[in-house]
Amino acid sequence: MKLSSLIWLLSICAAQPSFAHDPTPGAEQMVEQLKLPKTRSLRNFVVEPAQASSVTASVQPQPTLEQPTAPYLEQPLRPSLSLLIQFDFNSARVRPESLPALVNLAKALQSNELKGSKFAVEGHTDAKGSAPANQVLSQQRAQAVREFLKSRGVDEIRLVAIGKGYTELANGAQPFAAENRRVRIVNLD
Repeated sequence: MKLSSLIWLLSICAAQPSFAHDPTPGAEQMVEQLKLPKTRSLRNFVVEPAQASSVTASVQPQPTLEQPTAPYLEQPLRPSLSLLIQFDFNSARVRPESLPALVNLAKALQSNELKGSKFAVEGHTDAKGSAPANQVLSQQRAQAVREFLKSRGVDEIRLVAIGKGYTELANGAQPFAAENRRVRIVNLD
């Protein structure tokens, strides 16, 4: 990536609001955070096949339907937002104080700007407890948020629930900090 592109990308990321400390961002804020950046269209771009040459080159296998390309996490930064969704202790039951944020999220995902996109609902935990227990709990919490969004009219085929456990701490310096217990929404398109 060119340095100028990297600087532009970092300035865009820095300009995006962080919702980790605001438990109830509005639906409009969420739409802005999750929508894809506008880019030039390549709709009329045609790739011409390369002419055969006498030079031997190493051939890399091309991805097929059975062999997908890199998972979404390995691709460049995708629009996302983190919400501090409160759950009952050691449970996937959403606490009532988190319902306004989830209602706003459902509205945002049904907006004209986002209605055609697919999203990952990632559950994250802090580092208390064992890795396997946190993995299960984070998956259950991601699934609970997915089910809530579905109950509010978001088409379930647009949502995939992924438990991350404590593998991607928001605050690595303080692995038990509350900001590590979050739900992250990632635009997959």
